[in-house]
Parts: sequence; structure tokens; C-alpha cells
Amino acid sequence: MTRKEREGLIDRYAEGASEVGRALDGFPRDKLTAKPFPGKWSVAEIVHHLADSESNSGIRIRKLLSETYPIIQGYDQERYAVTLAYQERDMDPALDLFRAVRATTTPLLRRMTEDDWKRTGWHSESGVYTAERWLEIYADHAHNHADQIRRLKQAVT
Repeated sequence: MTRKEREGLIDRYAEGASEVGRALDGFPRDKLTAKPFPGKWSVAEIVHHLADSESNSGIRIRKLLSETYPIIQGYDQERYAVTLAYQERDMDPALDLFRAVRATTTPLLRRMTEDDWKRTGWHSESGVYTAERWLEIYADHAHNHADQIRRLKQAVT
């Protein structure tokens, strides 16, 4: 991956929280737990997932930067949604957490060196895991969920 490609992905990552915010703008508060699409998450579940995913991803990049060949632990996002009561908890603190982790991680990404981007660890579910792979995954993650929120908004309004 070139430096310019990485910078574009970092910019996209940095914009992710704002993109989710725009998708949530005007979403009816009384419909946050609505599930108009069978087998798909509600807005509340998406926001809690973003918070938990972002918390995990923030630790992952920090481990990649700070440890020698770290083990990156996977997790079961569907189990998190059920056992952590995504449908029942207030999503506002989760949204704040998601935004905060993005805000504290973006400056780290912008200061990474070429050597930092080559750092490698081992993901418990997918094997070799690099800082560049991390960026490829998380640059689009929030945008994908923002699109999901927009589809939910169309379905419930």
C-alpha cells in the first residue's frame, strides 16, 4: 500500500464518526430498537456494536504498535449483542465511546512511520494480522454501518 493510499484510508477512518452522526440525524428516538429487516440489527444494536468494535480495534492497533508480534483476540459480535443487552441499554454513551476512540486513534494513525505500518501480529481467527490490514478493515467499518442506519431510517419513517 502506498503512503497516499494509506492517507486516504486514514481520512476515511477519521470521517467515520461524523458519517454515523449524519446517518443518525433525524432518526426517530422511538424507533431506535425497531428491527424492520429480519435477522438484521436495529440502530441501537449497530451503535453498541460500533462502540465495542471500536474499543477492540483501538486496542488492536495499539498492541500492533507497542508489542512484538501480539496476539489479536477475535470476538463473537452476535454474542456480544445478546449478552451485553444492546437492545435494552441507552445507546448514547456507546455513541460517545465510539466517537472518543476514533478521536484518540486518528492522531496515532497519522504519526505512524513506514516501519510502524509493517508491524505484524497474529489474529486468533484469521492468522497473520498487519497494521495495514487493520486500516483496510476499519476505514470502511463506520461508513458501512452508517449506510445500514440510513436503510433502517427509510424503513421506519
